[in-house]
Order: sequence, then structure tokens, then C-alpha cells
Amino acid sequence: MSILANRYASDQMKDIWSPRSKIIAERKLWITVMKTQSELGFDIPASAIKDYERVLESIDLDSIDKRERELRHDVKARIDEFNSLAGHQYIHIGMTSRDLTENIEAYQILRALELTNFKALALLSSLAKKIEEYKALPIVGRSHNVPAQITTLGKRFATVAEELLFAQARLENLIELFPLRGLKGPVGTSQDSLGLMGDNFEKLESAIAKSLGFERVLDSTGQIYPRSIDYQVVSSLLSLAAAPSNMAISIRLMAGHDLVSEGFKKGQVGSSAMPHKMNTRSCERINGLAVILKGYATMLGEISGGQWSEGDVSDSVVRRVAISDAFYCIDGLLETSLTVLDEFGIYPAMIEKEIKTHLPLLASTKILLAAVKKGMGREDAHQIIKSASLALASAMRQAQDVDFIDLLTKDGKLPLERSEIEVLISEPLSFSGNAFTQCQAVLAKISPLLSRQPEAASYKAGPIR
Repeated sequence: MSILANRYASDQMKDIWSPRSKIIAERKLWITVMKTQSELGFDIPASAIKDYERVLESIDLDSIDKRERELRHDVKARIDEFNSLAGHQYIHIGMTSRDLTENIEAYQILRALELTNFKALALLSSLAKKIEEYKALPIVGRSHNVPAQITTLGKRFATVAEELLFAQARLENLIELFPLRGLKGPVGTSQDSLGLMGDNFEKLESAIAKSLGFERVLDSTGQIYPRSIDYQVVSSLLSLAAAPSNMAISIRLMAGHDLVSEGFKKGQVGSSAMPHKMNTRSCERINGLAVILKGYATMLGEISGGQWSEGDVSDSVVRRVAISDAFYCIDGLLETSLTVLDEFGIYPAMIEKEIKTHLPLLASTKILLAAVKKGMGREDAHQIIKSASLALASAMRQAQDVDFIDLLTKDGKLPLERSEIEVLISEPLSFSGNAFTQCQAVLAKISPLLSRQPEAASYKAGPIR
């Protein structure tokens, strides 16, 4: 199993992609095909089907691997192993390798998408709690990482949540539309299954789709389904990663100013060299996993639109690595994001100190508009405030104590009294604009989603390294 699986992914995600789970899923598909074939008139003894069911979970990976090395064919190795255990040769009749592998891989993808969507909803729930908690907490908003205006910490989380809402909606749509290949045979015409089942073929294919949990089956495909579908899957995971990755960067930047913490558990070590360090290692992990996902999206993009006629196996080695690892990657990213939000903390005194340090400058646009309302030209007011702001910034960098209001009012050109300006800047939250209202609007979008899957709201991430 990959490093991503061993180090970052949850047990639920690892189970979906484990060799044992895949083999069990394949055997269940074979059994479903046999049962349906039997019900529709093809002669397969019920006792034989029971023999296959009896050894369903008798899996010897070493034995299967030995057969594959001899045969140089993975599916034939698994056919021979299952037949040997059951003592019959009734599986895979009328099927080709891709009737097995393409459908089971689609089944794995669908299960993994559903699990990912569940955790995306859990992350939205965690974000909603932070939005609610901090929607009225003013902080220094930054553009180009430079202090700009007052915002709220809740709005910062709301911005993350709204981006995640778009990605989650796309994911749900993909789950709804994701198709099964079906029993299409070697070149996609279903020739062999039709020859075996005749007019009952559609019933057989429908039964297969139902057993795997699919609402849609492709009508026309080749040996393999279009790899653009795989690209849509991984690109949707990449879209989902964007919001928590942005969140992680914001937390790293805030932690660098000693405003917040991603959490630091008892016994945790920040630096092997520097005892005082409390590094944002989990947020850095989130950003790193997002980078890896971009790589897998590129890999799947390369095989999208690259099929030869009805199909070949040139894509196989790419998909074996990229698809499962992409899901391990997003799973680890979401699990880590949930942990960060669960352990997230703030340093109120430091947040207040930063506001006080930059407060006069943060209110510059509010002062500008107040001057305009008093009849002053905007550009004239802008010039006065700009000159005062630059003078204050220069003084601050030299650790000089300069009063911003004095700078603004010294020549009397600004149509505002000192007392008026003091009132304007007295309450930072008052010049946070619509931050509070925007938080409320995003919370209203999240609530209906969680009402459909309330268990997501109570999900707790597993322990992380």
C-alpha cells in the first residue's frame, strides 16, 4: 500500500482500495452474474453457486500473486483462484476482463466519492462552528499580506466555507451522474453476453448495476470507459482541496503573527532543535497534500482523450497509481483539516494588539468617505489621508510615537474635527462592513446540507501523526 495510505488516509478509505476488498467485490460481482444468469434460464447448479459463496472470503493474496506471475494476466489469475477454491468453472461466462475490472473500479470510485462527500460535509459543519464562534471578532484584514481593513475571523472562515460549498456541490453532482460501464464485452458491443443471454441481456446488465449501487449505465463505450470520466473524478477532488488549502495558508500566516494556533497537544514537539517552536505542521501538511493532488490531476489529464479505438492498457499503470492515491490524498487532507479546526485556538490579546497597532490606517477609507460626505472632493481627501498614512507608517517603522489624527488635522484642510475622527475609529467592528451579514448568509447555505446528512456534523477525524 502507498505511503499516502499508510501515513495519511483513514481506515475507511484504505478499506475501499485494499486488495482484499477489491477481490471480495469482484467475487460478489461474479456471484451476482451467476445468480442472475441462472434466474434468467442459463443452467448453473444452485449447489455450485453456494460453493462459490462458501469460499467468498477465502483470500490468499500470495497464491493469487503466484498465479499472476505465471500467467502474466491478473484477471485470469483471480478466476483460476476462485474456481479452484469452489471446485467449479461457472464464473466469468460471457464476460471479458474489463467486464470485471472496469465495473469494480467504478464501484470503488463511487464508494470513495461518497465517503469523500461525507467528510466534506463534516468539514462544512466544523467551519460553520468557527463562523458562528468568530463572526463578530474583528481582526486585521490583509491584501497582498499587508494590513488593509478590518474584517472578522468568522468571515475568514466563511470565505473558506463558501468556496468549499461550490466544490461540494460539484462532487454531489458527479456522484449522481457517475455511470457504470456495464457488461460490454471485448470491444463494447456486448456480443458475448448477448450470445449467451439473448433477449435477457438487459435484465442481466440491470441486475449488475443495481447490485453495485448505480443508477446509470453507459449505453455506448468501448473495452474501457472514457478516461475523461477519471479526470473529472480527480479534478473534483482537487477542487475540493482548494478551500481547506487556502484555510491552511491563512492559519499559517496568522500563526506567524502569534494571533492563532492550529493546536499543540500535550507531549507534541514543534522543533527538534528549538524547544520554543510550535510549528503549523498540520496546515503545512494540508498544503503539501493539495500539491500532490495537482500532480495526480495532471496524470489523469494526460490519459484523458488518449484512447486507441476501443481501448488498450497503456492507461492501466497510470490509473493504478493515480486514482487510489488521489483518494488517499484528499482523505488525509480532509482528516487533517478537521483536526486543525477541532484543535484551533486564538490569542485574543494579540489580535487586539495588532488591531491597535494598525487601527488608524485600517480606518483610512472610513475617514475618506466621512470627508467626502462633508463636501470634500474624493481625490483631495485621498491625498491628505495618503500623506498622513505614509508619514505614520514611516514613523512606526522607526519606532517613533506619532499621532495619526494630528497628522490628518494639522493643516485644517480635512473637514473633520479630531473628536469626529476619534468616534469613527473607536469601534473596530463598526467598520467591518458586511462581514457579520456575510457570515450569516454562508451559515444559511450550510444548514440545509447538514440536515440531509446530520451524522456528518458529529463526525470526528481519526488520530493523525
